[in-house]
Amino acid sequence: MTCNIRKKFFAELLGTFFLVFFGTGSAVVTLLISEAAGVTGIGPLGGLGDWIAIALVFGLTVMICIYVFGKISGAHLNPAVTIGLLVTKNIALVDSIYYIVAQVIGACLGSICLFLCLGAPAVTIGGLGATAPGLGVSYFQAMFAEFLGTFFLMMVVMGVAVDKKAEPGFAGISIGMTVAAVIAVLGAFTGASINPARTFGPYLMDTLLGGANLWAFFPIYLVGPILGAICAAFAYAYLAKDSGVCELPQPFKDE
Repeated sequence: MTCNIRKKFFAELLGTFFLVFFGTGSAVVTLLISEAAGVTGIGPLGGLGDWIAIALVFGLTVMICIYVFGKISGAHLNPAVTIGLLVTKNIALVDSIYYIVAQVIGACLGSICLFLCLGAPAVTIGGLGATAPGLGVSYFQAMFAEFLGTFFLMMVVMGVAVDKKAEPGFAGISIGMTVAAVIAVLGAFTGASINPARTFGPYLMDTLLGGANLWAFFPIYLVGPILGAICAAFAYAYLAKDSGVCELPQPFKDE
């Protein structure tokens, strides 16, 4: 591992750590508050107010991490985004592997630290913020929702960060608010992961710490987001063909 990729690895690890710690932490705290009030789940029947609060925490964390780590690694923070950039040749294969490994490790560390901060209830009541389909949502519906949410996210990434004609300085807020919008709408349906690492970390730590076993749902949060990111990356490349999309400017450029 070169010095340069070592720094990018650490930046992706830290960024994904913060995303999972604060993002899923907001979901866990919401569940703990609901439990104390005698309510099951995130808000009565998945109340929108709670989901908006959780969405804003995720979105603001993503926005801040992009501005902090974007100049170092591009702040992908998401294996689906990294794969979308890989298939459009905006990141090297070897680097993409390091990025994904860093993201997964960061997500697991985020879940561990959440447990260390909040104790056993974070697992037994909050499930460490693990995602699962909502009541009455089928496996296919959940996967399709994750596909659409990630498709939207990746289109925004391509448009505001990858396209050389994008206005500089707006990637962080644009991508962060996109994450918030997706979670606010899809949260009650699927938990709105749109990020395989964000789901993997809580799943693994729940398993190791005696929480719920939700691995049967993992393909939803692996296949849906990855396909969504790939389709969006190719769709934007087609739309922007001959208009200058050929390499990544900051904050997503991988040098």
